[in-house]
Amino acid sequence: MAIKPVRVSQLNAYIKRVLQTDPLLGNVSVLGEISNLKFHGTGHVYFTLKDENSKINCFLPAENFQHLRFELADGMEITAEGYIYLYEKGGTYSLNIRDIQISGLGNLSIAFEKLKEKLLKQGLFDEKYKKPIPFFPNKIVVITSESGAAVRDIIKIIKIRNNIVDVLVYPVLVQGPNAAPDIAEAIKQVNLLFPETDTIIVGRGGGSIEELWAFNEEIVARSIFESKIPVISAVGHEIDFTISDFVADKRAETPTAAAQIAVPDVNELRNYILQLKDNLQHQIYSFIRDKELQLQSCNIQALTSKLEHRITIQKNYIDSQYKELFTLLNSLVSNDKNKIDSIKAQLEALNPRNIMARGYSALTDNKGKLINSVEALKVDDVFKVILRDGSIEGTVKEIRKDK
Repeated sequence: MAIKPVRVSQLNAYIKRVLQTDPLLGNVSVLGEISNLKFHGTGHVYFTLKDENSKINCFLPAENFQHLRFELADGMEITAEGYIYLYEKGGTYSLNIRDIQISGLGNLSIAFEKLKEKLLKQGLFDEKYKKPIPFFPNKIVVITSESGAAVRDIIKIIKIRNNIVDVLVYPVLVQGPNAAPDIAEAIKQVNLLFPETDTIIVGRGGGSIEELWAFNEEIVARSIFESKIPVISAVGHEIDFTISDFVADKRAETPTAAAQIAVPDVNELRNYILQLKDNLQHQIYSFIRDKELQLQSCNIQALTSKLEHRITIQKNYIDSQYKELFTLLNSLVSNDKNKIDSIKAQLEALNPRNIMARGYSALTDNKGKLINSVEALKVDDVFKVILRDGSIEGTVKEIRKDK
């Protein structure tokens, strides 16, 4: 017999009660591949979980999403734990997720790359945020398992290289679901309780990717990034790279390498200082020797000898200049004397007295003017004849002119 018709809302409410009271559907684990992944602004996450034959809508509340230890991505295969929920108004059901587990190297690699890409974009790997590792620390804190081989190696290497530095081991879980928050909290506590710490070494020995996964979780990465104290990441072996390595101020290939980076070798420093001492002594000796030689070159005896030598040189130079000048003056005087003698001879040759001495005489009028023509005189003019030894005055009696 058919039951009485019910309204759609009544049917959906009934189905909801059935689904929510089913013990299997109230706590189910579903294996599938993520697709159509969407992050809502409220912090909730929506996606579809599918296999080769079917699919189911999934809802991950924001409060559960915050506790995930990895980044979700399309194509990632997961195991979602939750319960079936019916949305009465839409008549649809979904898997409401409490927790998600991932497994398999491929899926972990996808989660690793997703978180790496996210933190890279946010600048957590930028070199400008890297703090320098102090060269000579006074105190180092090692955050790792207190029972692992890593802590023994780190302490051993530090004590061999440097027995002065203070080492504090802060024990934490290094694998498992609680390891990441334990490590992150330890980094925060060291910053709060031991701010005088120079360097933090955080890490562990080798293991599988699942065992090292705590160092790939965002909570650890952000704790390292926010640390005021420089952090050296030392996780696994040389080939193991974790998110902590990228965000840390320094990556060490192994815990042993971290110890070598964290402290200087005092024996090497001692040898280096001795070498500096030898070099310094040699330079001081050379400097003093050079100054002694300079001082010797500046003593009174040397200075006197040097001055006498310079005076002798200058005296010889002055004598040489004097001789050259004397020779030049004699030459000039001799030349001038020769010129004067030549002019004197010329003047003597033109002297009228000398001409008269040879028998000649000069005729002048009564005013002393030389007369060289009969036309300058006339009868009865007075004239004067000048001879070598005197003169004669006379009167013109007759004038005869040559034809």
